[in-house]
Amino acid sequence: MGSCFSKKSKRKFEKELTPTSNGAQNTTNNNAEEEPKQYSWDKRDKVDPNDYILKGAKDTTIGRLPGTLNGQQLVIQDCENCNIYIFDHSATISIDDCTNCRVVLGPVKGSVFIRDCKDMKCVVACQQFRTRDCKKVDVFLSCATQPIIESSTGMNFGCFQYYYPDLAFHFKDAGLSIFNNNWSNVHDFTPVSGETNWSLLPVDAAVLEYVPVPDSESEFKSVRVLTDASRSIVPLTRGGRRKESDESCLFVFFAGDYTTANARKLIDEATGKGFVLIQTKESDAEDLTELITKGPVVALELNGDGVVEACRNIAEEVFNGTRVFVSESKNTSTADVDNFFNFADMQMGL
Repeated sequence: MGSCFSKKSKRKFEKELTPTSNGAQNTTNNNAEEEPKQYSWDKRDKVDPNDYILKGAKDTTIGRLPGTLNGQQLVIQDCENCNIYIFDHSATISIDDCTNCRVVLGPVKGSVFIRDCKDMKCVVACQQFRTRDCKKVDVFLSCATQPIIESSTGMNFGCFQYYYPDLAFHFKDAGLSIFNNNWSNVHDFTPVSGETNWSLLPVDAAVLEYVPVPDSESEFKSVRVLTDASRSIVPLTRGGRRKESDESCLFVFFAGDYTTANARKLIDEATGKGFVLIQTKESDAEDLTELITKGPVVALELNGDGVVEACRNIAEEVFNGTRVFVSESKNTSTADVDNFFNFADMQMGL
């Protein structure tokens, strides 16, 4: 066994007993009371857990204004007939045992978990979305991964459609891309033979018909909310609904300073001509196809008769000088779309 009085500690001990110039041992520090050492976590503001719990509310409007959560987690529990607005980004949010509530959740960096709830109408942006033991929940969703339901019935999903002034910043703070939205790719952990536990909301479903904007008497009236699909931070996509045309086009913007703005401009141009946005994807994956080199890209699938020719015209007229890829013909465009999005999903673990 080794000695508990090592050579290193012995040298330290001898140094502390080295005589001073007047021949006395330096014992000043030994007798003085040492101040407690300060660590970085000691200097942080103390967090009151009660500030991050909304519990037991009934027939009222509650929530959090921008800047009040700042990436913390939140618990919503035992609420009934409430309008709940979370206008901030957060780490995780759980909603338990709530009934007949309308809920808006700003971007959540991690998971949103809804349990034992019924008759809910929600607008949610998150990395992961999951429900358990829920009944009759309508969700306008932006989800970076595949939404999951478990032991839940009457679940209806639509594409996220929402705007408030800080929302784009909150997406960035939460590490979420507005182009990575798998809202319609729902996985049911507990399917029942012959029954359907979930479906998609009508294509023309409007958020305002499900979740009201804050009323003029609430503390949230200062937050300017828009629910029109054309003003939504997240692009409105058709998702898993049946395509209206057999012709789709892949349009890819390569990394650049204006990639997001250019993608939005394309959406406006294409939808203004009657074409439909099916899906979008932002990916840092390398070599997604032979046509794509290293670097993040934003890809869009647009659908409609004549869409390939129209997109190539838009690329030449509107994005001349911008580095893009556009399907060359309708004979190869379907393969372009499938190859890109399938490989991107595989790379992202979807």
